[in-house]
Amino acid sequence: MKDISSTGSFINFYLNNYIYVDKTKYIRDLIKLERVFISRPRRFGKSLTLDTIATLFETGVEPYFKGTWIYDKWTEPTYPVLRLNFLDLDKYSLEHFKQKLNAIISSFARDINVKNYEEKVEPEDTIYFLLDELRKEKRQIVILIDEYDCQMTANINNETLYKQFQEKIKSFYATIKNKWPIKFLGITGVTRLKDVEIFSIGSDINDITNDSVYSQMIGFTRDEIKKYYIDYLKLAASYENNCRVEEVTDTQIESMLDMMAQNYDGYCFDEFYKKKVFSTWSVNKFFQSVVSNKFVYFGEYWYDNGGLPSILVNYLKTHELNIFEYLDKDKFLKVSSDDFKNPTALTTINQNVLMCQTGYLTLRSDLNKTSTVALGIPNGEIYKALNRLLANNIFKGNTDITDDYGRSLLEVGTVDDIINLFNSALNSVSYDNYPIVSESSVQNMLKLYLLGAHQKVLSELHEAKGRADLVVNTDNRRIVFEFKYAKNETEAKSKLHDAVEQIKTRGYGNIVPNKTELLRIAAVFNADPKVRAFTEYQEV
Repeated sequence: MKDISSTGSFINFYLNNYIYVDKTKYIRDLIKLERVFISRPRRFGKSLTLDTIATLFETGVEPYFKGTWIYDKWTEPTYPVLRLNFLDLDKYSLEHFKQKLNAIISSFARDINVKNYEEKVEPEDTIYFLLDELRKEKRQIVILIDEYDCQMTANINNETLYKQFQEKIKSFYATIKNKWPIKFLGITGVTRLKDVEIFSIGSDINDITNDSVYSQMIGFTRDEIKKYYIDYLKLAASYENNCRVEEVTDTQIESMLDMMAQNYDGYCFDEFYKKKVFSTWSVNKFFQSVVSNKFVYFGEYWYDNGGLPSILVNYLKTHELNIFEYLDKDKFLKVSSDDFKNPTALTTINQNVLMCQTGYLTLRSDLNKTSTVALGIPNGEIYKALNRLLANNIFKGNTDITDDYGRSLLEVGTVDDIINLFNSALNSVSYDNYPIVSESSVQNMLKLYLLGAHQKVLSELHEAKGRADLVVNTDNRRIVFEFKYAKNETEAKSKLHDAVEQIKTRGYGNIVPNKTELLRIAAVFNADPKVRAFTEYQEV
């Protein structure tokens, strides 16, 4: 069974005989476009795609591409490749940024023996001089730029630096536009912004971000996972079904793929909303977990290793998300087609468009049929990640639900413990930004808190005689909550009785299995500005 790699080096796949999901047919077609840009979230495989292109141009197909689709179809000669990863450049000093970028270009020029090369002060002048000398020498190069936007995303809250980097990067791209010495230009990033020169009128860049033809070039399809990871699928299915690997059936394999799809599939970058992909990072980490743990565990792998990009960290410092929009994992969020296709700047970008570009939302409709675009949460992993993101921001990291012994208070705590936990959490919320003004906002705020704490939460759970506000399932408990909202102490005392009677008459929680402890809690949130806490509560 081949090992799994998370590296972005194509040669490393060959040297170590790692699993390589062959995307070279896409790359052959991509190169024919000559100038391309593609946007994808972090940890999806952008860097590996660029490195594969670089290796093809630098070495040809021997020996690294043996066994791939492109091996007997590549006819291009070799070209020098200028690799620019903007993640490696300074994000907070324009001068240091310019110095490092100039140094990389100059080192490249020396390596390929450009005769009359001179380094200039400004990077746009340096690259112009290099290309002009190459034109005179009738030589061509390949330029690959990874994470083109990271200097701007890092400075979303610093208007001065943002504009400085914006203008410098804009000038740089304007300089390389339409230049003959560039055989192929490939650019990747997380965002797609009109305030840089890449997408201006007259640009020769092909934006393939939502091109149906290339929508599965980055990311794994179900068929690819079944083909390249079949040994890992069988191993996972054997643990899940408590049988030997050789006894695993096709039905069990398909069932495992279905479970993986619920957690890691659902990303759509296809303008016609037909083709979807799995998160590459999550699939790899899931299978590595199966091997090391010897059981099936659908972990949250993406959030901790790319799901919290600096752009969102910085955005949340100065912007308040409409948090309740994201609590329903099946809800469609609509934005205008123009906002989706042509976001101008990070400082004015539509919130949901940004969430889409960073991987928390994805396409849920055809881009070409109406004036609006539907977006939605891709899968179970991202739903959990999104709730962690929002909870950590709103509750200021206060999502610890354990006691002094590391035990979950929802599992072992009394009613007093649980209510005190809730009050402590709500007390950490900025009331000015996120006011609690109704019963539904109480319910939604606590649902978010519990989801952020990795709890199994259901809201408005349908039962025979009604809907409980919140239901939390732990290993040994089912906790049913009925919340009421009161404006003052007098009203709170009155509404507690209503909540208790509602639980009793409607039998909330009675469907619980016998092996599980049932805890039913009626609680009233007193919204008096001097209180703002659960003051009246009772076990039912």
